[in-house]
Amino acid sequence: MKCIKSLNFLILRAKLPRKIGKHRGQEQQEHSNSEDDMETREINPWSWQEGFGFAHGREVSGATRILTLSGQCATDATGAPQHKGDMAAQLALCVANLGEVLAAAGMTYANVTGIRVLTTDMDATLANWGTLIGPFAALGHRPASTLAGVTRLFSPDLLVEVEATACA
Repeated sequence: MKCIKSLNFLILRAKLPRKIGKHRGQEQQEHSNSEDDMETREINPWSWQEGFGFAHGREVSGATRILTLSGQCATDATGAPQHKGDMAAQLALCVANLGEVLAAAGMTYANVTGIRVLTTDMDATLANWGTLIGPFAALGHRPASTLAGVTRLFSPDLLVEVEATACA
């Protein structure tokens, strides 16, 4: 599995043990995301991420399908940008569009192992971070996450874009 190979590469590169269990008194959370044998496990060697609602890593085992989602933006069904200048509304629509793609593949937010957020306004994104992680937090799920500032997205009216990887 590419997800597992990538994680193993990162573990080897960081010179961490292959099997990461309890660390600094913390339990690693495990989730079963389907009736099949797929299981995911959070990898968190630290705890500072707790307030941000993400995991440093998410190990996947038993997955039979991997879905790589293109960046989802605040666009309607025709691709027209929506909610110019409103970060909270744009994040909500990004997450809704992410959910639509997941549903079309027979998956849910619980299947997401990682998200990458690209934004033109880091402060506004962080101020509205709860809007982004809400659907994941409602499931007690924290995907591995990256937040990066960019100068512009495909339309100057867009403030944020969310890419994801999901496994089932």
